[in-house]
Amino acid sequence: MLILLVEDDPAQLEPLQAALSQTGHIVDAVEDSHTAQWLMNEKDYDLLILDWMLPKISGLSLCRQYREGGKTSPVLMLTAKDTTADKVNGLDAGADDYLVKPVDIPELLARVRALGRRSPLWQGDILSAVDLHLHLTSLTLERGQEKIQLSVREFQLMEYLMRHSDRILSRDQIEQALWSWGTEPESNAVTTLVRRLRQRLESVGAKDWLETVYGMGYRLNTPKES
Repeated sequence: MLILLVEDDPAQLEPLQAALSQTGHIVDAVEDSHTAQWLMNEKDYDLLILDWMLPKISGLSLCRQYREGGKTSPVLMLTAKDTTADKVNGLDAGADDYLVKPVDIPELLARVRALGRRSPLWQGDILSAVDLHLHLTSLTLERGQEKIQLSVREFQLMEYLMRHSDRILSRDQIEQALWSWGTEPESNAVTTLVRRLRQRLESVGAKDWLETVYGMGYRLNTPKES
């Protein structure tokens, strides 16, 4: 999933971003509400995780603005506020769930999985193309009797390709989809990643499925029959 994480305390932001990234999510992590406000309008996120007590513009206000803009992706609030009145205010602002600080990482990941099932893009915990199956919770690729473990970045590329099966994806599209806001991939990063993923696909007899369309980009070209 593509997640916007907004937390003004770097000591809390960094471990949350790391935990989410290690489970395969692409995380735009920002500390200030104005940047978050801009990103909310520029990108289509699968999930927002907002700290309630942000300076300048609160997480509650960001949530309300997000809903008023017609966006429907789930919102998880992080807050030290745990009274019934606070819960009601958060839910009335459009939040789907909230987690009381200090955040317990396993609980956060469980709530993210649950909220991810509400995303319009959710197709189940397994993505399939013919007889090739990508397990979203374990970051594994399976075909027939073969199952292999993917790295986080390999998994993210495979997921992106499978969600856009048979479409040509340019290098720029892949970079924008896989690299978080504010990070700059090296010039050969996509080429290297595609080569690594082809090696993984070769392990399950599907190396030729990842096609290079010269001058245009890459495509997951699934066979009509397996």
